[in-house]
Amino acid sequence: MKKVHTLRFAGIIPARYASSRFPGKPLVLLGNKPMIQRVYEQAAKSLTVVWVATDDRRIFDTVTDFGGNVIMTSPAHPSGTDRCAEAIERILNKTGGKIDVVINIQGDEPFIKPEQITLLMECYNDETVEIATLVRKVEPGEDIFNPNQPKVILDMKGNAIYFSRAAIPYLRDTEMSLWSNKHTYYKHIGMYAYRTETLKKITLLQRSSLEISESLEQNRWLENGYRIRTAVTNWESVGIDTPADLEKAKLLLNHFS
Repeated sequence: MKKVHTLRFAGIIPARYASSRFPGKPLVLLGNKPMIQRVYEQAAKSLTVVWVATDDRRIFDTVTDFGGNVIMTSPAHPSGTDRCAEAIERILNKTGGKIDVVINIQGDEPFIKPEQITLLMECYNDETVEIATLVRKVEPGEDIFNPNQPKVILDMKGNAIYFSRAAIPYLRDTEMSLWSNKHTYYKHIGMYAYRTETLKKITLLQRSSLEISESLEQNRWLENGYRIRTAVTNWESVGIDTPADLEKAKLLLNHFS
């Protein structure tokens, strides 16, 4: 089997200042460090190449101050995927290097596990994989009906068939409260890896009907014939979307190195 270390990986952390629910959240202090620094340092435990892609000079200066790599990108990007695509092009032009696979790391998840990044990298032991992402098995009795936690169904090879905010599949003739006891459901963990050339191509695709319906960009890729390989993680992501989430994260800080 081809080892993933023969491929050149780069982690990119999209980080924008403007957020409707929490403006400036990449710069909020978590302990004695800005959140973006904590994400960066966790990513650097698995990757030798890590960059922050931002549209804001304050974030740019903060990353520069702690010694990280950072690149300015357009403020007009509708998604982190689009920001990653511009960033990798700028990075390669700037460094003159070559990157085979880009890993899109959420900028608001300061407790990201390095092992999760490694799981994504290992998907590329299969040379046919173009896009990869993480999923987590739902525990029996766990809530599967929260639309803010997308679910995904998989084929026999671990490729995603469809992503939905609804609980899929529908279990006929079973009480809905028992669904997670009767079937193995998967929740989507929103970290992606893309071959560099694939990343360029998918950002050129027009928004699709299923993407618009679910407000999930990965359905656009599926509708256009791309396969998304999944890797199963046992770790639930801890995202910070609101000031209330930040207060909860501060309580968790002592449990993480």
